[in-house]
Amino acid sequence: MSNDQPPPGQPPDDDPFRKQPPPDGPPPGGGPPPGSGTPGGPPPRYGDPYGGSNPPPPGDPYGGSNPPPPGDPYGGSGPPPPGDPYGGNDPLRGMPPLAAMGKRILARIVDWIIVAIPLALISIPFNVYHRWSDSSDNWDDAVNGVNGGGQWVFRLITIVAYVGYDAVMTQWGGQTLGKRLFKIRVAMLNDGRVPDSRTSLLRALVLWVPALVCCACFWPLLILILILLDRPYRQGLHDKAAKTVVVSAAQ
Repeated sequence: MSNDQPPPGQPPDDDPFRKQPPPDGPPPGGGPPPGSGTPGGPPPRYGDPYGGSNPPPPGDPYGGSNPPPPGDPYGGSGPPPPGDPYGGNDPLRGMPPLAAMGKRILARIVDWIIVAIPLALISIPFNVYHRWSDSSDNWDDAVNGVNGGGQWVFRLITIVAYVGYDAVMTQWGGQTLGKRLFKIRVAMLNDGRVPDSRTSLLRALVLWVPALVCCACFWPLLILILILLDRPYRQGLHDKAAKTVVVSAAQ
């Protein structure tokens, strides 16, 4: 056994951790030599650490064909239209114009009268107004007759009449008789179709029940104010609950 040792600081020739020079020629198996992007091609260009044929274009670190347009950080075709931060379309695009406020008010008055006339005839057997001539200290009791069972039955009939009339007529064609007279109709906000039975019922309940139960003056006034202030669809609380709008039906 030889006692000769390699000079200090110089690893032996068979040191596995020593950086070996690259072998001459292609590696076994016919693959590309180390550091080449393609078989037999030149080494990768500076700036392309993955060995591709070309570096990514300026401004696109992920190698896409083109950088996103200015103002669109997600690579879309372009920025959203002005005034629409979500890039969506106006739900009313392609639909008839919104109904005039005056026509909506007149149509509601006509509908109220249409239902009120037969209710006035029905109220006769229930003696709804018999206490108006009584000398009562409580004006609300004298007007509403809350102490009689017949008045509660008549109030229930009134709610059913107004809600049922509005819901059924809206479901059939989007128009009550008043709306048909003034050529306006109820439409779904998202696509303009006639509301289905569930939507029509919900809309009628929100519109009529509070007014007929406790807020005969306040509720209609509140709805009117909200319609006047609402933008851009002029929706009352009943429209917002049912996601509907009132549009022109004139041909």
